[in-house]
Amino acid sequence: MEARPRVIYLPDTMNDWPWPRAMNPHYEAVKAEVDASFRDFKALSAKSQEAFDKCDSGSTYNAFESACELINVFIIVDEYTDVENAAVTEAMVGIVIDALHHPHKIRPEGECILGEIVRQFWARTIQTASMSSQRHFLDSYTAYLRAVVVEALDRDEAHCRSIDDYIKLRRDTVAAKPAIAIHEMGMDLPDEVFYHPAIAALAECIAELMLIDNDMISYNREQARDENHNLITIVMLELGLDRSGAMAWAARYHTEVEKRFMDGLAKVPSWGPSIDVLVKEYLDGIATWARGNHSWSYETQRYLGTRGPEIQRTRLVTLLPKVNCKAASAAAKVNVADLSIMDNTAHCEQPSGSSGPA
Repeated sequence: MEARPRVIYLPDTMNDWPWPRAMNPHYEAVKAEVDASFRDFKALSAKSQEAFDKCDSGSTYNAFESACELINVFIIVDEYTDVENAAVTEAMVGIVIDALHHPHKIRPEGECILGEIVRQFWARTIQTASMSSQRHFLDSYTAYLRAVVVEALDRDEAHCRSIDDYIKLRRDTVAAKPAIAIHEMGMDLPDEVFYHPAIAALAECIAELMLIDNDMISYNREQARDENHNLITIVMLELGLDRSGAMAWAARYHTEVEKRFMDGLAKVPSWGPSIDVLVKEYLDGIATWARGNHSWSYETQRYLGTRGPEIQRTRLVTLLPKVNCKAASAAAKVNVADLSIMDNTAHCEQPSGSSGPA
């Protein structure tokens, strides 16, 4: 007689979040245009492109075309770096940072395609983005990229961080801050407002809500591949909890962060009527982004395959069996000397029901 499959209960973390799910009316048109232009890069193998398409990467809250493009950029950078060691990841990150700072410079022939993808995204975005928002994005996206290198080093060394150290790093690797920076591209928030401790603390809360939700929802896929960069895994190891206990711990922590955000809203100072209107729009936007991230995680096929909506209703996830990841170098050869990449097809063998990219 076959043993019953093990099942994970996925708590509903956003049930009481005041900002509802909303779909931008321009979503379908913008998504189609952005996805078509991205496909022209031929940055992925046919199999990888198919998996990438299932990520449904259009933004759910913003009319900016750059928001949709940025999600594609996040996913493709993750797709390339997730399978690489720290040295190769650092080389790729260097290319991306250079492209951001030189958006009108022709990229070297044979360079990793990430450089051209990011260059084109940023060259288009800066045509309409305010100067302050450009500075804020570059700061936060660079912090994200540097954190991705640290994550790769942890992966090389099979290093498992403490809960506190992990959350500190994950606030950056979840890419929440550059994502929400896109929301201010149509406004001019002064640095003294954007970096004010009260505003920065609220942005930290959104980053934590997003990392908790992302790690809970992606845990099944990641445990199948023995990946350690996940809050549930970290909590299980440090606190000696089983999966259910770690999920419950994460849900409680999510509730604490929600309260911290709501309390923080009441402590936001005034900078005068004209700035206060922008601050309210910005804070509403980042709060909506937390909801959008949660909804996208269930509606995309990146983490839960085609069963996302069903799992969101039932809260039950069947535990995936362990799978063997192919060595990145066997499928995607990256020459760090000339920083070139031919074709990235390095993926884990996808178990049934797991259709997202690595």
